[in-house]
Amino acid sequence: MMTGLDFSYKWIKWILGCLKSASVSILVNGNLTLKFILEKDLKQYDPLASFMFLIVVERLVGVVREIERKCILEGVEVGRHEIRNSML
Repeated sequence: MMTGLDFSYKWIKWILGCLKSASVSILVNGNLTLKFILEKDLKQYDPLASFMFLIVVERLVGVVREIERKCILEGVEVGRHEIRNSML
């Protein structure tokens, strides 16, 4: 997604580094386990989660607009002024 939005390689590498560098340990019966590295997804409430969501939504909007230009999707007219909307 970030490549498609023309993010620089350095920025993409930095974000991937943040995602892959997270490590956790678990408290079991009062003792911490050894740390292990998270390899998939973001943790709940991770500050990067909102940023990554916005990147995906931005790309989705671009795809929908492209589909509209090709007349595959029309959208609907809403409101008194009949404003065309294809995304809610």
